[in-house]
Amino acid sequence: MPKTDILLIDAYSQIFRCFYAIRALSNSRGEPTNAIFGFTKLLLRIDKNYPSEYGALLFDCGKPEFRLELAPDYKANRPPTPEDLKAQVPYLKEVAEAFGWNSFFQEGYEADDLIAVVAAEFNDKSVKFISSDKDLAQLIDERVEMLIPAKTSTGFTIRGTQEVVEKFNVKPEQIIDYLAMIGDSSDNIPGLKGVGPKTAAKLLHEFGSIDNILAEPEKISNAKLRQKVIDNTELLKKNIKLVTLKADIDKAPWQGIRKLKRNQPDWDKIRDFCQRMELHSIIKELPPADDLWSAPPIKKEPPAAKTKQKKESDKFAPDLFGGND
Repeated sequence: MPKTDILLIDAYSQIFRCFYAIRALSNSRGEPTNAIFGFTKLLLRIDKNYPSEYGALLFDCGKPEFRLELAPDYKANRPPTPEDLKAQVPYLKEVAEAFGWNSFFQEGYEADDLIAVVAAEFNDKSVKFISSDKDLAQLIDERVEMLIPAKTSTGFTIRGTQEVVEKFNVKPEQIIDYLAMIGDSSDNIPGLKGVGPKTAAKLLHEFGSIDNILAEPEKISNAKLRQKVIDNTELLKKNIKLVTLKADIDKAPWQGIRKLKRNQPDWDKIRDFCQRMELHSIIKELPPADDLWSAPPIKKEPPAAKTKQKKESDKFAPDLFGGND
């Protein structure tokens, strides 16, 4: 399989998905391992099926104040992070590093925003990102694709431009307006009451965008729908700002493509980790000790640079799920 230039993981969403997909799993010491098992399995699957020259785990960090100023109840419906998941955070970080993944975050921004920054900044490379968040469909084009972990298998569903049209009945560039109309319950964003996916898609087929709709609302044939749009003009404008991903962060945390360079998986460390965590079924899937990863060797950084990078990574670990409490 040809390599993807840049492969990104929406870490927060995938860790939660792994945690809730597998219940009541622990090792002989009584330590919860459900998220550890699912996330390790995910990283192994990625390494086998989607080799990439560059990549990163991207995390939410802190509160997105620019969205909370618009909507103080943004994501207020999210429950606190379970204690069993918090206990697994250090191990999730450890196994990700063993698989060669760098982790990045930016205070006050969400992982989705960082994905948007990468897609915009490195526009000469193909980009794939692993997530299930539908708002990320706004980034998809001929160069950028989404990988959605399949619910009933160990593979991924690829979502490109055509797949966006097939699923939502709108183009990727219309996703922002589409979500602004129907809302997004997972982020606690209310849409137009009584306007669902079919109505939103129909309006966008007819007018092209919310801007065009608001410019000539009298052209909406259905009187009730016309009045609803007129009465909720400010809501629609606010929702557009909430849903639009921020691709213009002043200083990206990775500071150039070099920082996104993937490292080789350390299979000895991964095997040791799986043994300690008692992930016996995963051990059987690991490659033989002499099965080298196909990426070129990575030039080691000087000790000072490595120390600085470790401190930055450590700074994030205690706050990994703090924003949901």
